[in-house]
Amino acid sequence: MYFSRIRLRTDTDTRKLAQQFCQQSSYSEHQQLWRLFDANPEAKRDFLFRRNDNDGWPQFYLLSNRQPVDRSGVWQIDQHDYRPKLQTGQQLAFSLRANPVVTRKNARSGKRQRHDLVMDIKTKTGWREQSPAKRPHQAAIWQQAGEQWLAPRLERTGARLDSITAEHYQQHKESKRNQKAAISYSSLDLSGTLTITDPESFLTLLTQGIGPAKGLGCGLLLVRRI
Repeated sequence: MYFSRIRLRTDTDTRKLAQQFCQQSSYSEHQQLWRLFDANPEAKRDFLFRRNDNDGWPQFYLLSNRQPVDRSGVWQIDQHDYRPKLQTGQQLAFSLRANPVVTRKNARSGKRQRHDLVMDIKTKTGWREQSPAKRPHQAAIWQQAGEQWLAPRLERTGARLDSITAEHYQQHKESKRNQKAAISYSSLDLSGTLTITDPESFLTLLTQGIGPAKGLGCGLLLVRRI
């Protein structure tokens, strides 16, 4: 696999493109990144990405099975082979843009539906009905949602959550071609530390991502040694 840092080149000729790019949706960003790979109508998405701007300039982290190649001349790509060396008991710092959801069965249709976990916690605790002076701070709700969502998922996939900070909660609406209804989802930035309990399972998590909305820039777990 390949881990890449991808940035729009800062040449004068591409500044207008960058301005247009800043206004695009996560779905459009996904389409832009898809063009870095050989076109294959039968291929499925085989990469994870996260937008992480640098001084306001578009920048992406990309984890892919195939090597990205810029054919348009507008990208600067720095990449290396992705071969993390993992050990039981190893501690890592992590960063993740997550789409924290809870899935429940609809009483009428019987179908399982995803619900925004932050909004779900607010509904359960009567957050909106409380006076501003008594209700928990937004950051406390984010923190609760982040830990409640991530801890069990790490436990099932080879790691233990040691510490976590949740911030930058956002709600998004994305328009998709040939689709009337907009795509709604939320994102929450999580960072902290974890301990590996099963290296093989954790490697699978790193390469496959975690949670939904991977095609919208969520789910790429970035880690580094402490």
